[in-house]
Amino acid sequence: MDALLLARIQFAANISFHILFPTISIGLGWLLFYFKWQHLKTKLPHWQEAYLFWVKIFALTFALGVVSGITMSFQFGTNWPGFMKTVGNIAGPLLAYEVLTAFFLEATFLGIMLFGQQRVSARVHLLATFLVAFGTTISAFWILALNSWMHTPSGYVVREGVAHVLDWWQVIFNPSLPYRLTHMLLASGLTVAFLVAGISAWRKLRGDQSQAVHITLKTSLWLAACLIPIQILVGDLHGLNTLKYQPAKIAAIEAVWETERGAPLVLFAIPNSETRQNDFAISIPKLASLILTHDANGLIQGLDNFADAPPVKPLFYGFRIMVGVGVLMLLASWFGVWQLWRQGVNALSCRYMWLLVGMTFSGWVATLAGWYVTEIGRQPYLVYGLLRTAEAASTVSQGNIALSLVLYLTLYAVLIVAYIKAVFYLAKKAIPATSTPSEVPYDSQ
Repeated sequence: MDALLLARIQFAANISFHILFPTISIGLGWLLFYFKWQHLKTKLPHWQEAYLFWVKIFALTFALGVVSGITMSFQFGTNWPGFMKTVGNIAGPLLAYEVLTAFFLEATFLGIMLFGQQRVSARVHLLATFLVAFGTTISAFWILALNSWMHTPSGYVVREGVAHVLDWWQVIFNPSLPYRLTHMLLASGLTVAFLVAGISAWRKLRGDQSQAVHITLKTSLWLAACLIPIQILVGDLHGLNTLKYQPAKIAAIEAVWETERGAPLVLFAIPNSETRQNDFAISIPKLASLILTHDANGLIQGLDNFADAPPVKPLFYGFRIMVGVGVLMLLASWFGVWQLWRQGVNALSCRYMWLLVGMTFSGWVATLAGWYVTEIGRQPYLVYGLLRTAEAASTVSQGNIALSLVLYLTLYAVLIVAYIKAVFYLAKKAIPATSTPSEVPYDSQ
């Protein structure tokens, strides 16, 4: 591997690790606000119990998100100096706005949220929880504004090889921001819904019969069931936006090698870049054109139409992994809600709850798959149509990048395992000492 590829892999490893934790903290912050609001409104203790347990998970997640974000920012200076040299007039202020308007807000009220419950009134504590949740969302807004601009740059002019802002409104609210931001916030909500459902089901299987587990299980399943159809709709709109501004990415996602009308939807295949065809393809005639253009005979540009096209296999497989996990989320959540609606929480069987346990971190899988499709689909550009990835790379030696990459990957693997173990450890500690798995009043049907 050359230095450029190693640098790309290193940044991908950093951002992949980092994105796991904001994806949880954004959605979990709003869920904690809901728990706190319900407790303030109803005075029922199980809402407070749910809050006290999940706020610990939030604190752990938030801490790892902050630390991993710091290491990611180092990459701009070490491996990608050409990025800031070319578009620093745009990227710098957007990153600064994120710190000034979001991170400081979160940091200010996080202490009250975590440690101030016995020192401030319930309403002030509710307000602190809201502001922390709001801060995580504002942070996502600024980061995605920059990332979206890198995909659909607008509101700028290039003078002497450097990008300068012409219109900040166009820069921030660039053509893809509404779709990317909404898609990411919904992904965060779904990730948290299945995290909470999985941990709650695991506690239930271990004998925890508390009302707090009942309400978190029901809340998370209803949340997932409501969000997933919205996510499917937003995903469709996002795809139409991508077709308009990044048609090469869509061609790679769908493995459309030649421009054609009535393009089939390839469910599965092995894309072959040498022969420029799909081996062992299973497809549905004209469905790709119908989905992407809303016309069964709509024109889809093929990879033959682009001089700079992204690699096909990562996009083709990554997109199908994301969609596959999404379909599983849809089926699992709707089945659970149907059971809850018919007979209540006691209708959930052991097998179904073990399925939820297995899907505890399914949101991570879908998020990473979708993120890879988005970012690899921008290649060979770092800023689409403006700055090539190779032009932004540093002259750091191949050996140095390889060494730091190995260290990063080793550390991240340890931290992910430790995080998952810590989550289940906290869940185990929350189970009443008198509970045993034999107390679970469910059959195994």
